[in-house]
Formats: sequence, C-alpha cells, structure tokens
Amino acid sequence: MSAGNSDFPEELSLNLKRGELLRYGENPHQKAALYLNPKDKRPAVATARNVQGKELSYNNLQDADAAFECVAEFEEPAAVIVKHMNPCGVAVAESAHEAYLRALACDPVSAFGGIVALNSTLTAALATELVKIFLEVVVAPDAEDDALAIISAKPNIRVLLTGGMPDPAEKRTVIKSIAGGVLVQSADDKIFDGEVKTVTKRAPTSTELSDLMFAFTVCKHVKSNAIVYAKDGATVGIGAGQTSRIDSARIAWHKAQHANLSLAGSVMASDAFFPFPDCVQAAAEAGATAIVQPGGSKNDQESIDAADKAGIAMVFTGIRHFRH
Repeated sequence: MSAGNSDFPEELSLNLKRGELLRYGENPHQKAALYLNPKDKRPAVATARNVQGKELSYNNLQDADAAFECVAEFEEPAAVIVKHMNPCGVAVAESAHEAYLRALACDPVSAFGGIVALNSTLTAALATELVKIFLEVVVAPDAEDDALAIISAKPNIRVLLTGGMPDPAEKRTVIKSIAGGVLVQSADDKIFDGEVKTVTKRAPTSTELSDLMFAFTVCKHVKSNAIVYAKDGATVGIGAGQTSRIDSARIAWHKAQHANLSLAGSVMASDAFFPFPDCVQAAAEAGATAIVQPGGSKNDQESIDAADKAGIAMVFTGIRHFRH
C-alpha cells in the first residue's frame, strides 16, 4: 500500500507471514511474535541475516530498527547507538570506525547494553572496539570475515547483516495498533522541506550550517520533545521524550556534562517550534552558537529576539518531526 490519501481504502487487509515466535514481548510476562510482509523487499532489521548471537527479542528488534533507520539517513560513513528507542550517540566521519568512537563519546553510560547500527561494512578495526563494551545488537549492511571472527569472541552479541541500506525517502506507510483499531500514516520520509530560512540578524557559517543539518536529521529520530546538540558532525548532548521542551534541553546539557563534553561552539536542534524563548536562552548559556527549529509558533519573534540578543544564528525549516 502506498502513502497517498487515495490509498487508504475503506477496508484494510494485511497479508503477513509469521517469521518467528519471540521469547517474550516488552516484558517477560508478555507473549510476542514477528510477522513479515513477503512483498516488502526494503533492506530492514526484520529481514536481516542473523549471523551470530542469541535469539532476537521484541525490544531488540524495535531498538535495532530505530538505529538502522536513523543511520540510513546519512550518505557519509555513520554510526548510531540506540538505547530504548532513542539515539544516545550519532556521528559521521571519514570511516565508520571513527564515527562509532565519536558517537560513543556522546553518552558512554547509556551505550552499555545498547544497539549499534552502521551504514557501511563492519570492519575488523571497528569490531575490535565493539567487543570492548556490552552490546545487545550490531546491525550493518555487510561485514568483513575478520570482523565476524573478532565479534565471535562475544557470542551473545547479535550481529545482523541487512545486505544493503534502505532509502529513507522511499514512499511507504507506517501502521501502529491502538486499542480498538490501527493508525495508518505515510512515513516521515523527508528531513527538510526546501531551503532553510535564516530568521536572525546573523546567518550561520558554513560549518554551523553543516552541523545544523546533521543535528536536525538526528532530531527526526529522537522521541519528542527532542533537543539535540551537535558539533563537528557528532552529537554532544541529546534530550529525549520529555513533556516539556526545556526539560529536554536541560537533560541534553546534563548528558554533555556527564560525558565531559563541552557545548561551547555547538549547535542546537529542536524537533518542533519553541513556544517560549527559554530553550534559546538555555542554548546561549550552554555555549551554542546556532539553532535549527521548524518555526511556526505565534511567539516566534520572542525566540528570534532572544537569539539576536545572544548573537546566535537561527534558521527555520518549516517542517516538524514529532516522534511519539
């Protein structure tokens, strides 16, 4: 079923085939199974080849899917570390090895027991780093034989090879069950909607703009309310899933402090607009120099004024990325 409005039929039939019974659901007292769509050929965690490790759990599959869909957004070598459906470290670099080390530095505490996703072949050099901490799953399009031999020293790590990378811009639908029915929507298949708009007196530098685009891409994959600080193509603080945006900003700052990372010279991204200037003020206090957000609040001017007062460049994207 495609994502256009005309493709939401009066009656919806799902022809799925049971792939496997899972050990349990989100918790041990819940039962679970994985069902597959035989017609879906998109590279994915659900259909990946499991080359080693214990059986995949319900939570493993959810987390690995979140990590793999996030890392697929990047064309350059990238690494994403996910814990409980949220990225806790994301980076791009000249190699996946370097990207992983930079992603790990963002929040090494949360990475313990996490999922690592790559958008390039798993190398022996990177495998040597991966076995240094406890991980649940490693997912990549492919792996060197030497890399698999190194990871085999940790037989409980699940290694998933997808055979390729999905296209994040591919038109598709997403289905979620609720009590009494299911919700069906088109996938969030874009990051930006045209050019970003500078709304402050100072425009971002080319370096800031590159980091703003990176941070906003990561923001799409962080549970709302989402705040992401980034610097030089790596996250340095992530605040996720809070009921107020300023709380996410404070958590992101706290995470950075706990990881001994400075936010000076970083940029801030928000998945949705700022209803108040408090997040701009928090960014200024943390040392951020630029902000990206969708815009669209009736109080936008207050945030713009706060950014101008702090000498912060701010751009609006015109597109929101709530993730519930």
